[in-house]
Amino acid sequence: MKRIAVVTSGGDAPGMNAAIRAVVKIGLAKGWDVFGVRKGYAGLITGDILPLGEREVSGIIQLGGSMLGSARCPEFKTGDGQRNALSQLERNSIEALVVIGGNGSQTGAHALSRLGFPVVGVASTIDNDLYGSDITIGVDTALNVSLEAIDRLKVTASSHHRAFLVEVMGRKCGYLALMAAIAGGAEAVIVPEQETDPEDVAGELRAAYDNGKAHAIVVVAEGARYNAEEMEHYFQEHQERLGFELRVTRLGHVQRGGAPGSFDRLLGTRSGAAAVELLANGKQGELVGLIKGEIASTPLSDVVANTKTLDMHLLDLARVLAR
Repeated sequence: MKRIAVVTSGGDAPGMNAAIRAVVKIGLAKGWDVFGVRKGYAGLITGDILPLGEREVSGIIQLGGSMLGSARCPEFKTGDGQRNALSQLERNSIEALVVIGGNGSQTGAHALSRLGFPVVGVASTIDNDLYGSDITIGVDTALNVSLEAIDRLKVTASSHHRAFLVEVMGRKCGYLALMAAIAGGAEAVIVPEQETDPEDVAGELRAAYDNGKAHAIVVVAEGARYNAEEMEHYFQEHQERLGFELRVTRLGHVQRGGAPGSFDRLLGTRSGAAAVELLANGKQGELVGLIKGEIASTPLSDVVANTKTLDMHLLDLARVLAR
């Protein structure tokens, strides 16, 4: 093998650049030519491919996002889109591809692998909903951003004796919300994996006030049935009966920005290096992730066939700690 390429796809995550850097540096150390695909799978289809060397990846490890850019590409889900991508890879004499991204990205990686092209995935998404990795690139940094916001809101909540609801990202996965609630000492948490009655949340907040707390914090995942918008509407509609209002803060994409922390820089570096080593050893069709503290690989066929579940014991823990 002499020529490989790397692409980042889907939502950006802090630590992606560390993974790109590792792929390039380890590839170059093996005497390979390394290329970068800009703008995700969309760039792969159009042939937006450029050579990457030491200079191109110098000074990027501390930067958030992806230096290659990222985008969602509905066209790549089609057979024609995938064949066009393969044509561009062949035109550039690229022999293997490293795909850095989450569920949708690895589904695309699996599709290329099934067509016979050597692909290795690297688990990267702040949602932490990807099977094949206990924690993915970007999660730790996004969690710390959420935690800092909760800590700051607690200060003003205590000053004004108010209840605050903080909505975090995660799509249909409640991992970020649950971990932020536990680490932030929230009084309640709402996740998509378990239906929550707004009346129960109101009861938990009222109990916190009766117990002498000067503030109350609720953390909700954006994909929950009663997300920030629905919960805010419910509390406004029943404010007179409930006796208090709920102030809402949506963190949104701020969680995906900023510099990656040390954990994500190290995870990105280790994962990118491991992806190149897999290719060097003649392996492909695998996802590189962190499992039980070690960098390991899982067949992409297993990744796309399975759904990662939330540890419901931690949800019970969060509720006990909130009392």
